[in-house]
Order: sequence, then C-alpha cells, then structure tokens
Amino acid sequence: MTASLSLIEAASGMQQGDVVAYPTEAVWGLGCDPFDENAVMRLLAIKQRPLEKGLILVASELEQFEGLLDWDALSQESRDEVLASWPGPHTWIVPTTKRVPRWITGSHNGVAVRISAHPTVSALCTAFGGPLVSTSANLSGRPPAHNRRELDPQLLERIDGICIGETGGLATPTAIRDARTGEVLRA
Repeated sequence: MTASLSLIEAASGMQQGDVVAYPTEAVWGLGCDPFDENAVMRLLAIKQRPLEKGLILVASELEQFEGLLDWDALSQESRDEVLASWPGPHTWIVPTTKRVPRWITGSHNGVAVRISAHPTVSALCTAFGGPLVSTSANLSGRPPAHNRRELDPQLLERIDGICIGETGGLATPTAIRDARTGEVLRA
C-alpha cells in the first residue's frame, strides 16, 4: 500500500527523487523534481506518457520560475495577462530559457507553467523550495482521478507516496493557453 505523506514528507521525498501523487485544483497530480532527470523519466514511465508531450511546472510564487521563463519574448500585454491570472487555475505556455531541460519541454519551444492558489499545491512547492512537475495522476489514456479513491491501483503500486489533501473542486483540469498567441490549447 502506498504511504500517505505529510507536506513536509512529500517535499522531502521529491528532493530525494521520489514521485508523489498530490491533489490539485481539479484532479490528482503526479509530481517530482523537474531538474532530476531520473525522477522525471520514472514519472513518464509510470504514466506511460511520451517525452515529446512535455510536462507542466507548477509553483507557489513567481520567484520560483526565476531564470526559467523568457519574459522578453512576450509582448507587455501578454506578460500582463499571464501575471494577472496568477495565482490561480491558469496554465500558460511561456517561452523558456535554456535552463529548462528537454525532458520538461518535450518537443515544444515553451514550457507550460502555473502559479497555483490551491493550498496543498502552493504549500508543497514552498516546502520543496521551487517548482514541481504537475501532470495528472493517471495512466495515459485513462481518466484522471478527481478524488483519492479514484487513483488507479496500478499507478499507486509504482509511486513513492500520496500527499495528504483534497482537490480544489474544479470540474476539469486547468485550461492551457499559449502566452504568445492567446490560443486555448486545452479548454
């Protein structure tokens, strides 16, 4: 049985390379240290998700993305729109610096990012000390889990723990928009 973890235990585990399930705004997510290639590759293997698709990074505050996002590649209007939407359930594809590894961006030339207002996500990022990978806690092609009881037993066998908490009650995962064009990529 997969262990239930406090925020501190989950953050500490991810600092050591663990893959952990945690509640987000709408569904349960899987997270790990985005700069630990072994942890990210393990997360992708657990989910059976191709590297090319890329992953979302979630943070508790803008400073956690410092040096990762190329704000100069956006118009002032686009930057203002992105920043006005945070913290909140808004994921944006933003041009990235070379500090963001390919195992995060996949085949894309930007990175999907969100500053979350969800109390567990925000506290987990703060305790971890930076952004985390945030992808739905399900095997690829299967529906995401809206509550802990819906987490797939096959997935639970492969991860290192489950952070205690509840989802934020949104009906669907956060929308994803391209900050350069405003195009909605996931409604």
